Amino acid sequence: MAGDSDSPLLNHPLDEPSAFTARSLMDDVRRTRQIPAGAVPPVCILDFDGDLTDRLVREGIATPHESWACFHTTMFALELEGMPCGLIARTIGGSYAVLIAEQLDAAGARLIIGLTSAGRVLPDLPLPCLLVVTSAIRDEGTSYHYLPPSREVACPTAIAPLLAGQLSTTGWEVRSGKVWTTDAPYRETETQLRSWAEEGVVAVEMQAAALFAFGKASGAAVAMVAIVSNAVDHAGQQFDTGPQEDGLRILQSLARAARSFLDLVVGSAEAGRAAGSRPDHRASPHGGTYPG
Repeated sequence: MAGDSDSPLLNHPLDEPSAFTARSLMDDVRRTRQIPAGAVPPVCILDFDGDLTDRLVREGIATPHESWACFHTTMFALELEGMPCGLIARTIGGSYAVLIAEQLDAAGARLIIGLTSAGRVLPDLPLPCLLVVTSAIRDEGTSYHYLPPSREVACPTAIAPLLAGQLSTTGWEVRSGKVWTTDAPYRETETQLRSWAEEGVVAVEMQAAALFAFGKASGAAVAMVAIVSNAVDHAGQQFDTGPQEDGLRILQSLARAARSFLDLVVGSAEAGRAAGSRPDHRASPHGGTYPG
């Protein structure tokens, strides 16, 4: 492969289809583990830390989703604000988050939301707070398997204002902005933190750039919300994620925003059909229905 660099990371044949697909893996999982056929919930949430999922399972609010065909994870289903949702815990890092997002997309999920943990970069960002991620610096590896090299990638899904509006009802401070995505949290240096802050980066996390690149390349609807709870320059309590009850309120807010987004998508698709035009792939829900 020709290119400006000898690094394999910068020389992927992006126009070629993958020889190994999420659908083929899921078919193998379903066959070997005798998993029944069935749709995934329309809205699926990747819970980076997993503590919230654990609590909802302990309290019987979320239950295993039996038709999720995956070697690596368990999906838990619950209804939030009347919207069927799926939760998958501990999707840590860009490569793992996108591996699962690929499978969710192949299974028919209509919206994939990452709920991640982040550290503060911009000194005046309040702690803790909720951050709706609008773009991400691509200082990781997975995104380069989906998009040509570039400095950053924007969220490809027009959902950020809906998320910010609904999250504001939780009582948390809510911000929107750019993050620095890294694969190596223990290699975040003071020089880098200062440099990114000067460029307006508000927080650092591990998966937004990869998830956005996947969404942009595939047409899947994706979004990212970060709970910013720590900072190297913070003298107070670190990793403060608020009362346990706040976690469920945050999920309910995500579900309300998701419903509004999907209603807009359906309306756009119906308008396109009425006008005799083909809806844009990125604005079209995946085929199939979710029972209930």
